[in-house]
Amino acid sequence: ELLESTGISVVPGSGFGQIEGTYHFRTTILPPTETLQEMLHKFKDFQNRFLEKYSD
Repeated sequence: ELLESTGISVVPGSGFGQIEGTYHFRTTILPPTETLQEMLHKFKDFQNRFLEKYSD
């Protein structure tokens, strides 16, 4: 959903030795400094919508 709605790609943290029972992801941030704030706002907005949709 994140990639489709924002263009931001992440991978599961499970491939990087995360502690069992925790949930993480990894991403690489490559946008130019001028567009970094825009990308971070897109990510924040997605996270808020995601939590609202899937929280109990």
